[in-house]
Amino acid sequence: MKEALTQQFTELYQKEPAATYFTPGRVNLIGEHIDYNGGLVLPAAIMLGTTLCIAPNDDNVFRFKSLNLPDTHTIEVKSSYEKDGNAWFNYPLGIINQLTAEGKTISGFDFLFHGNIPVSSGLSSSASIEVLTAYALNDFLNLGYTKLELVQMGQEVENNFIGVNSGIMDQFAVAFGEKDHAILLNCDTLKHIMVDCKLGNYHLAIINTNKSRKLEESKYNERVEECNQALQALNQEITLHNLCELTAEKFALHKHLITDPIILNRATHVVTENDRVNFASKALNDQDLETFGRLMYASHQSLKELYEVSGKELDTIVEFCQEYPNVIGARMTGAGFGGCAIALLEKGYEEDFTAKLNAYYSERIGYEAGVYISEIGDGARKI
Repeated sequence: MKEALTQQFTELYQKEPAATYFTPGRVNLIGEHIDYNGGLVLPAAIMLGTTLCIAPNDDNVFRFKSLNLPDTHTIEVKSSYEKDGNAWFNYPLGIINQLTAEGKTISGFDFLFHGNIPVSSGLSSSASIEVLTAYALNDFLNLGYTKLELVQMGQEVENNFIGVNSGIMDQFAVAFGEKDHAILLNCDTLKHIMVDCKLGNYHLAIINTNKSRKLEESKYNERVEECNQALQALNQEITLHNLCELTAEKFALHKHLITDPIILNRATHVVTENDRVNFASKALNDQDLETFGRLMYASHQSLKELYEVSGKELDTIVEFCQEYPNVIGARMTGAGFGGCAIALLEKGYEEDFTAKLNAYYSERIGYEAGVYISEIGDGARKI
């Protein structure tokens, strides 16, 4: 990919790139919609990702081009920048805006991106671009940021420049990922440990619903607000900074304070999902994939019934997986509202699984899903 992108860059900009970088996408193995509630998550970097070639220019402009998307953008170097609609280049532009706001001098650059993460699939293409841009500029210009600071910068851009009230998991996973490891991340303290994630006789199958969604246009921010309402209700009697400080036992003692049944459902998912992450991490460490698979199914059921962020497309995929004998676990991954599901699929059944899933899915949804077989890979890096 580097050689092909280098050639394209040279043809577009009439010069060779000065450096090339890569940042993956991510799947969250379990622990959904609890990152912004201070909970535990278990993401992993995947082999799909975004590659970036860069070179400085003397024209005092930033030029953003992608081989995947038609929108291009040229903007003069300024003291601050504003979001431009919903175009993809808002993600790198937001990073430049943040660096500029922090007093860094970012002169003109030419950018060429290429990604193989399906857009709007829930595999963190946006976090991949954010961290990739920050990582590349930090490395190339010797700005001195730590990897964690780059992660926090990406989240800041997502929240305040893009307008999505997401947690830090996505940026953390694509930056810190390691081959054959998941990251057990405490989203409140940012403490993390690497968990062995050797899948043995199983592949990680990523199944794209091919139903795109925009988080800022979805009910994602509504779910964040509903969790805040639950927290306010509980704080009538106890003091909590976030919902995931609650154990299941403590939640049972105080959940009567939440009188709205919908808000109670949201809080119940958050507390029980946080527990599932702990159990899943232990199962992976013990190489107990059967238990891990059962926890994946339980997570999806909770996201479907209590948190209501699944949908017909994702549920259809998980229902098929439950009936397919060579899958031991499946769930939606990411924010939901479309996007992707993941499954633990026995090796050797990739073609059969794909064909039968697509027949089942097409009959019920009207079009095929996309199936990707991925290993767990490394995070952001120069290539």
